[in-house]
Amino acid sequence: MKNRNALTLTVLSNMTSNYSEGLGNIASVQKVFRNRNVYSMRSRESLKNAIMVLSGMYDDLKTHVDGATQKLANKELNASNCRALEGGYMSTKGTTYIRKSSIYLTDAVSCESFVNENRFHNNLYLATNSAKEKNINIQEKAKEAGLMPYQYEYDKSLKVYSITIDLEMIGKDENFENEEGYKEAENTEKAARVKAILDAVETLSLTVKGNLDNAEPIFIVGGLSDRKTHYFENVVKVEEERLIISNDLKDKINKGYRVGLLEGRNLRNEEEIKKELEPISMTKFFDELKSDVDTYYGV
Repeated sequence: MKNRNALTLTVLSNMTSNYSEGLGNIASVQKVFRNRNVYSMRSRESLKNAIMVLSGMYDDLKTHVDGATQKLANKELNASNCRALEGGYMSTKGTTYIRKSSIYLTDAVSCESFVNENRFHNNLYLATNSAKEKNINIQEKAKEAGLMPYQYEYDKSLKVYSITIDLEMIGKDENFENEEGYKEAENTEKAARVKAILDAVETLSLTVKGNLDNAEPIFIVGGLSDRKTHYFENVVKVEEERLIISNDLKDKINKGYRVGLLEGRNLRNEEEIKKELEPISMTKFFDELKSDVDTYYGV
């Protein structure tokens, strides 16, 4: 178990994209060009921020504004005693300190090429209320009343992303290891941090345009690994809502990894997945993975 010093997961989830630049009152989702097609996506930065917030890892976040807004890090407050700094930081207050993240994510990219679905809205109720207070006719003086139509692209689709955690880095900060009073986080704290991230992945929800979006995994594969890389990134593929069950995927799984499936006809070949990959329930997958984390840290 000690040789497996990383945790790697590849997740299939039904989630919304996040938004990029807007033009006037038009907002467009982020996209990426691959294989001669355009795909919607949720950026790894947006995904990581959502996971860190939901997990509670940002509860002790301190920020410093001095030309740039950045995470505060010093010999008193660093990754050994501040969970928020596990996500990495660059602090330029006084001496410049840089610590790489111990948690790595990929973009969550849609499994199907992008099909534009526009949503059209307006703030008619607010504008009507404003017109009433100003005693004006909203049709004659729409601008003065604040009436503003707007539109945005909407996308919620099956997306795949990977997350890898360097278990050796958790709770350590090499920038301050030689400072007086520095103390590495206890193993119980290290395990708690990793399990908090896993809880967030298992129950991931996103707030998009004021709406709550359930982004929990519907298929997941991975576990503790001796390779600090997104081990399943290149073999989890979906076409027409069917998971591609390749020999390479099965070979990788057979090297000591688990598969989890959320039953609910989310994938068209659910029965084939159950027959070929023998997945366990999503709850059991995460329970066993958290038990592996405890074993790794000896708690």
